[in-house]
Amino acid sequence: MQSAPISKYRPFPPVVLPNRQWPNRTLTHAPIWCSVDLRDGTQALAQPMNVEEKLEYFEMLVGIGFKEIEVGLPSASQIEFDFCRRLIEENRIPDDVAIQVLCQCREELITRSIAALRGARNAIFHLYNSTSPAQRKYVFNASRADIKAIATQGTAWVRHHAAPLVAAGTRLRFEYSPESFTSTELDFALEVCEAVTDIWQPTVADKIILNLPATVEYATPNVHADQIEWMGTHLSRRDRTLISLHTHNDRGTGVAATELAMLAGADRVEGTLFGNGERTGNLDIVTAALNLYTHGIHPGLDFSNINEIREVYERTTRLEVPARQPYAGELVFTAFSGSHQDAIKKSWAVREAQPPDEPWDVLYIPIDPADIGRSYKAIIRINAQSGKGGVAYVLEHEFGYSLPKLMHKEIGKIINDVADAKGTELQPGDIHEVFRREYLERTAPITLQHFKSTERDSDVSCVATLLLDGRSQQLTGDGNGPIDAFTHALATTTLPKFEVQSYAEHSLGKGSEARAVSYIQIKTERNLTLFGAGIDTNIELASIKAIVSALNRALAKK
Repeated sequence: MQSAPISKYRPFPPVVLPNRQWPNRTLTHAPIWCSVDLRDGTQALAQPMNVEEKLEYFEMLVGIGFKEIEVGLPSASQIEFDFCRRLIEENRIPDDVAIQVLCQCREELITRSIAALRGARNAIFHLYNSTSPAQRKYVFNASRADIKAIATQGTAWVRHHAAPLVAAGTRLRFEYSPESFTSTELDFALEVCEAVTDIWQPTVADKIILNLPATVEYATPNVHADQIEWMGTHLSRRDRTLISLHTHNDRGTGVAATELAMLAGADRVEGTLFGNGERTGNLDIVTAALNLYTHGIHPGLDFSNINEIREVYERTTRLEVPARQPYAGELVFTAFSGSHQDAIKKSWAVREAQPPDEPWDVLYIPIDPADIGRSYKAIIRINAQSGKGGVAYVLEHEFGYSLPKLMHKEIGKIINDVADAKGTELQPGDIHEVFRREYLERTAPITLQHFKSTERDSDVSCVATLLLDGRSQQLTGDGNGPIDAFTHALATTTLPKFEVQSYAEHSLGKGSEARAVSYIQIKTERNLTLFGAGIDTNIELASIKAIVSALNRALAKK
């Protein structure tokens, strides 16, 4: 990197827009979406999709709800041409879906692209040429007038050569992109767009699409919004124009730039699923659409099965959705922080007690994972940084153990110590195994061999057989209930004296297979307070096992 002061790079010039309106606006509806996965996205792949994969991807885009899909650049190769023809000839395109083709401003390419559209019911012809000063200087060695002439001549060719297609029944709309719009002088971008519109002669019923791409993202999102608002306020036929966006993500702000430009008046948005595209990628339509959804605006696209969409995307593109990708990434509904886990657990419990139409308000999770087909099971995972709430959540939601609140801290520390020793994340099965080993499967130094209680009036007597340090002992005791009677029986031995501090129980499972689980907290004569747990088909035996569990844990701490 250059030392300060930096002379190699320059700040992006601001737009003179003293009366800008977009900062005071709020998004109220979704834009027209156009997927460019099968053109912009495909051309960015190290291993491009084959025709069968593109067909599968196209059907997925239709299923999501896209009404405009750019299917390729049919003049570029026979494969691209054949793909377009298969869509049409095999009647794969629903009547309400428009396929879009991209083309440069050369007559032979235009005629080839129109040939690819023969028989289509609904199509968009997307014409483009580069307009920025750098493109004019380094690539074309052309003047402003030369560049404008390329755009207007290309538009005239499309209008002329498309006439038979339209006469045959194709609804053909026209889209023009001044490529590198955001790097082009605004007055010149306007001049070219106005000249193209003069040739095309759109109507209110059949609008021209002016696509204003951030081909390379150089500016901050607010400058991009200013550029879009400036164009919208200076176009002479705004009522006959759809302003379209096509942002890239070179600065990592493609979604933000798109959202602000929508506030600035854009009508239409081009992008790809999960942001695939050249360099750092295109706008991620999944993120942009679900951002609207979380603000109560239906995007008009269906991502209710995001896992399946992600699977098709990863298989056909050979790309992976990053673990932290908004909404679809593996870890986006995951909390490792203990305080976050606790907050999620508490707010989720309140949510589950509310009517389903109550506003979503679960902490740290901006969207209900179920709305996009994600599982609640993946919300909390455990490592050495995790807390008591997360561990309790996993045990309850994965395995049915509803631990007393006082027990959360104890089990949380045990699990954290194990995770710290391993140095890795613990899966739910690992947590369950630690819980069982610590509480349910301790048989030393005390093993319960037999227990029976008898109730007489208001008193209960019990007979218990224990295996203690390898020797069998039979105990008897009386109390106001089985737990009290067993406690008194244990007091006749050399085992530590203790008091029962708290007791909780619930069923585990349903129907004939249901068992009872008990949690008992004891306090020993050394002021050691800890829990035990027991499971049995008999609730009374589950409680007795919980006492034995607690005592074994107390003795282990010696």
